This record gives sequence, structure tokens and C-alpha cells, in this order.
Amino acid sequence: MPPTLLVVDDNKELLAVLTQLLEDSGYTVAGFPKGKPALEAARTMKPAVAILDVLLPDMMGHPLAEALRELHPNIPVIFMTGVFKGGKHAVDARVKFGTTHYFEKPFDAKKLIEAVQSLAPAAPSSAELRPTSDDFDLDLDIDVEGDDPMDPMELTGKIKVTGGGNISAELSGAALHAAAPRRGTPVSGQRPPPPPQDALNEAAARRGTRRGALGDTLPGLINAFYLAKETGELSVQKGNVKKVVYFEAGTPVFALSNLAADRFGQFLVRVGKIRPEQLEDVAVVARASGRRTGDVLVERGLLKETERLYYIGQQVKAVIYSLFGWEEGEFVLSFREKARGEAIKLDVHPGNLIIRGVKKLYKPDRLRRLAPPEERLIPSQQPAYALNELELEKWEGQLLLKVDGTITNAEVFAIAGRPEHQVQAFLVAMLGLSILEPRQ
Repeated sequence: MPPTLLVVDDNKELLAVLTQLLEDSGYTVAGFPKGKPALEAARTMKPAVAILDVLLPDMMGHPLAEALRELHPNIPVIFMTGVFKGGKHAVDARVKFGTTHYFEKPFDAKKLIEAVQSLAPAAPSSAELRPTSDDFDLDLDIDVEGDDPMDPMELTGKIKVTGGGNISAELSGAALHAAAPRRGTPVSGQRPPPPPQDALNEAAARRGTRRGALGDTLPGLINAFYLAKETGELSVQKGNVKKVVYFEAGTPVFALSNLAADRFGQFLVRVGKIRPEQLEDVAVVARASGRRTGDVLVERGLLKETERLYYIGQQVKAVIYSLFGWEEGEFVLSFREKARGEAIKLDVHPGNLIIRGVKKLYKPDRLRRLAPPEERLIPSQQPAYALNELELEKWEGQLLLKVDGTITNAEVFAIAGRPEHQVQAFLVAMLGLSILEPRQ
């Protein structure tokens, strides 16, 4: 019988990530977003270890630890915190509450697992022994047409990439306007779409994964990878369209899509780098010779070798940004020792990625739903990021100081002196980063 762990954290996406990682490591996990239901459950179970967030919606982690000790005197306790940081807090937790480990967010989830294993060893889960390839990856090689029209997208003319050991480069170019794709544009290696099937279900059945409805969870899922400094994949499916974002140590580094409009050649058409008829000619040559579209474009003089990396980086950014426009679909989280081995990877701060994604792709009605005029917002006690990590405009930083729960969003719109949708997008982005939260 695997050891049972009690995990309590009100960040539902981080709780999902930690639950899956611990289950993959051979444990049974009882996860709760609040302290009181966790304490009630502990009356009828005997957890081997308790992993507690210090700040919970209904009670602090410290009295929860004390109450758990009354039920189970010898239970080891591990604290996590995004607020109470510094050596003094860790020392106090050990002295007053007998805490065995104290993790400050963001933290390396692997070290948390190692700490748990030192307290309650477990046999590896069978999920670790299953193969890591699945049909989801294979389907990414098949180009499909999406049912929903794609919106145009503005991309800043700056890309930062890393790769090949210590190589790091910041590439600059003109800002790009990625127009809505034209249907029917040829793509090299195009094949008919697969028969309808839920590839995410099949993938989840074959190895340890965590899945759910996408809805408005994308910022929270990205935050969860960052807070756990985790390496893995976030796979998203809507109909036959499938996209995967690859993370390394909590940072999104690459993305793939099976949507024809996301392919490199079509992306170059959408940003005006090449014409549709040029791509059609290149696609014929690429299919006949089995070469990549980019190689043929360089050979034909339509793309300089020095430009290729810049446009690939912009293409990857566009794939990730496009997911912010999805309100429907399903996601699967999967964790591997190493994310997909790409030679060149994006170097982008996840918090800034979320800000830009919300501003670019969230529609006005969605913004109104997430930041209704009558609601009051307050600074979050557990922000996912420090403000100095984020790229905020001057007016945004000044406005943030005035959002203190005493005024409604409608009043915030009025004092901002900016278009309402622009202010709404900023507030929704801050909610997505847990910088702000609704006043209860």
C-alpha cells in the first residue's frame, strides 16, 4: 500500500501539479485547497507526511499543523510559503511546529519530492515505467484545419533565445503583424487529418498525467510550472487541433502545433515575409525532396539564414499566445525528466508572457466577465511573481497602487484615464498572476 500524503494549498493549479508529481513518485495523495476539510479528512486517515501551505483561506498552516499533531503526534510536517520568507521564518517553523522542511515559492519540486522520500520512502509509480511517447506527439506531425477563425496578432520585434550550452542571444527586427490565415494554403508534408479521437484521454491512460477543462486556467497552469520550477509539457486539445507548450525549470521554452496555420511556412505568409504563391512553390519542392520548408526558403533566397532563428522564435511565441484565445478545450499536464530536446529555446519570463497573452487575445466580453465593474480587487497575499520581475508600463504601476479594495473596478476604469478595455486587460492579467485577487 503506497504511503498517503496530505497536501493542502489553495492554488488549485499548483495543487494539481504537486499531486501528479507525488503520485508519479509512488504516493497516494489527498489534496485539499483549505485547511478545515483537510483536518476533517485526517481524522479518518493516517497520512505519512503533511505538506501544508502556510497561508490558507480558512486558517493558517501553523494551527493546522498543531491540530494534525494532536490527531497524529508523529506526523512529519513540511511547510510551503509564498509570503513568509527568510531564514527566521524557517527556523521558527522548525522550533515551534517541528517542521522538517520549509520551502519558499517558487521552489524546485524535485527537492520537495526528495524531502518526502526521506521521510516516507515509496516504490516508484508504474507511471514512471510506461513509455513517454504517445499518440498526442505523433499527431503533431499531421496538419489540420481549425474550425474557429484565427484572430490577427501583433508581435513585438524582439526575441530572446538560448541554446547550445552557454549561447544566449537577443534578436531584434521589425514588429510583426500576423494576419488571419487564408484557408487552403499549402503546407509541406501535409496529410489528411486523423480520424476523430480523444488523444488526450489515451495519453492520460498510458502514463501519469493530470487533465482538466481549459476554461480560464491557462495563466494558473503556467504559474504552477513556474512555482514548482518543473520540467514537462502542457498539452491542449480543442477538437482535432492540438498544441503543446514545453517547459524547462518552470519556464516555457518551445511549442508545437498540428494546426496548418501555425506551420513555419504559413506563419511567414501571415506576417508578410513571403507570398502564398511562393510558399506553394516551396511546399512542392520540400515534399519532393523531404527537406524542411525553412531550408528550401533559404535556398531560394526568400529567407536569409540570419533571419530564420528570429522568425522561428516569433512563430513559437505566436503558438503560445494563441492558446490565450481558447476558452474551450482540455488540457493534460505531463512531467518528464527533460523537456523536448530543442536546440534553440525561447527565453521568456512566464509572468510577462501571461501579461502579453491576456492583452493580445482576451476578448472584451471575457475581460468584463473576469473583471466585472462592480467587483473590488485587493493585493494578493500570495502573488506568483514579484513586481520587479514584471514589465509594467508606468501608468500600470501607478494604477496598481490605487487598487486596494476600497474602490470598484468601474471606479478604477474612471481614474485610469485609459480606454476601458485596456484597463480591464491589465486587471485581468494581474488576477492571472495572483498579483490581485477579488475582495471577499
